[in-house]
Amino acid sequence: MGFTRIGLFSITYILTGSLDLFRGSLKGLLRAFKGKGDLEDWVNRCHALRDELIDLAQRRVLAQARGYPFRLLSIELAQQRTGAGTTFLRWRKHDRSAMGVALWQEVMASTATPVNLLEDLLALEQQRIALNMQISLLHTLGRQAQDCAGKMAQAEDAYLRRLKSIPAAMHDR
Repeated sequence: MGFTRIGLFSITYILTGSLDLFRGSLKGLLRAFKGKGDLEDWVNRCHALRDELIDLAQRRVLAQARGYPFRLLSIELAQQRTGAGTTFLRWRKHDRSAMGVALWQEVMASTATPVNLLEDLLALEQQRIALNMQISLLHTLGRQAQDCAGKMAQAEDAYLRRLKSIPAAMHDR
């Protein structure tokens, strides 16, 4: 099973590298946004990195989880698309009759699960948890920035409406 742990550790390294790309943007969160355009740019960066993580989950984590020996288990790791428009990794039965971390816990507790697979299953579950958290955070940051951009646009519209109602000669007063 050694190849499995090495693969999961390399995924952690890849994730860390992806997040390094976003580090400057996270610092940028604490700066003053000059308007709707700055926020919309930040929204796009959040969503792009979120989508990269989802792609990474599909290409690396799911590919490994669907391979030998994991494919012999009574459960599988799968992507679940949410109504909010993002995707998370979830454990489910092959027949899709049940879903959730309780299934993973049952496999871990089962004496039918080979002892030499337990550490790999732990690493896979920890990677799933971390990826889901990162995807959720990026999605939430993007959504909040989008809401903020909308409010800034409304504030600017109110300002411009008021300016239009004032005679031009009065603007400097």
